[in-house]
Amino acid sequence: MAIRERLSGNEAVAIAMRQINPDVMPAFPITPSTEIPQYFSSFVANGKVDTEFVPVESEHSAMSAAIGASAAGARTLTATSSCGMALMWEELYVAASNRLPIALALVNRALSGPININADHSDSMGARDSGWIQIYSENNQEAYDNFVQAFRIAEHKDVQLPIMICQDGFITSHAVENINLLEDEEVKNFVGEHDPENFLLNSKTSMAVGAYATPAFYMEAKKAQSEAMKNAKQVILDVAKEFKALSGREYGLFETYKLEDAECAIVIINSAAGTAKDAVDNLRAQGKKVGLLKIRVFRPFPAEEIAEALKHCKAVAVMDRSDSFNAHGGPVCAEVKSALYGLDKKPLVVNYIYGLGGRDVKVENIEEVYAALEEIAAAGKVEDDYRYLSVRA
Repeated sequence: MAIRERLSGNEAVAIAMRQINPDVMPAFPITPSTEIPQYFSSFVANGKVDTEFVPVESEHSAMSAAIGASAAGARTLTATSSCGMALMWEELYVAASNRLPIALALVNRALSGPININADHSDSMGARDSGWIQIYSENNQEAYDNFVQAFRIAEHKDVQLPIMICQDGFITSHAVENINLLEDEEVKNFVGEHDPENFLLNSKTSMAVGAYATPAFYMEAKKAQSEAMKNAKQVILDVAKEFKALSGREYGLFETYKLEDAECAIVIINSAAGTAKDAVDNLRAQGKKVGLLKIRVFRPFPAEEIAEALKHCKAVAVMDRSDSFNAHGGPVCAEVKSALYGLDKKPLVVNYIYGLGGRDVKVENIEEVYAALEEIAAAGKVEDDYRYLSVRA
C-alpha cells in the first residue's frame, strides 16, 4: 500500500536508505547533500536502522571507508556533492575496479571554480568514465524510486559495480513535493538480504582486494569491468520491471515524451526535463510536432536504443548542464552524436550548454531551443552546433 507524503528529494533518499537498512554508512557533509547523512544519522540514533554510521574527516575518507566496508562484505552506501565527489576521485576508480556494489546518493552541484553551490552536472559528468553506473532523477519521486532499485542492480551477480543515483541540488534535493513511498516491509523484501559471494571476512576462503595489477593482468580486469557494465543494461530493465509490479511506476533506460511523431526533439537529463515537458505541451497545442527524450541511465549508455528512438527526427537539440571545455560541446551531446553516427539518415544535431551553476531554465528558454530546431530543420543544416543558452550579452 502506497504511503502519501510531502518530502524533499534529500528526505526521500534518506527514507529509502532507512528502508534498505544498510550495514555501513560512512559520510562527510557537503552542501547540498548534507541533509541525507543528517537525516540518516537520526535514524541510527533513534534505533530505526542497524547501520554502523561512520563520521569521517573528509569525502576521500568516506569513500575509502565505504570501499573497506564493502570489501569486507557489508552493504554500504554514502552521499556527497560536487567538490566532495572530486575529493573522492581516486577512490571512485578503486571502488569500480574492485567490483564493489557501493551505492552513492549524488546531489548534483557545480564544481568550483568559480565557487558556486548550485546545480549543474559537472560533478557526475566528470566521473562518467570512472566505472560507476549512473542513474538520473527528474524529481523527488524518481530519486526515491531509483535509490530503492540501486542495490538490486549493483549487487547482481552479473554486474557487481558501484552505482550513483543523481538528483539536482536544491532544485529537487530541497524542494518539497508530494510523493508515494512504499511500505518498509515492501522495500525490505524487494531489496533482499546482501549475500556476497566473495568478501574479506569470509573465513572459508582467502582473497585479496586492491592487489597490484601487472601489465599481464590489468587489461583483463578492465575487460571484465566493461562486460559488467554491458550486463548492467539488462539488469536495470529487469529490476525496473519488478519495481513496476510492486509500485505501479514504470522506468526504462530513458523516457520519451510525445516523441513518436516529433520532427524536432530535445534530449535532456534530470530536473529540467519537467520544464521541457511543459514547453512541449505548449508547442503541441500550437500544432508543432515536438518531443523529448529524457535520459535516465547514462552509464551504461543506451546508444542503440537512443538512436532508434531519435532516427525519425529532423533536428535534435542535446542539452548539457556541464561543458567538456573541448571547444566542441558537452558530454551528453558527444555520447548522443556517437550513438547516431551509424544511422543511414541522421537527425541534424545541435548542442546547448544550459543551466550552469544553477542558472534558471524557464519554459520560454526551452521554447527558444525548439524554435531554433525548427529553423535548422527547415534549412537542412546547422550553422553553429555548439551554443550556450540564456547567456547575457
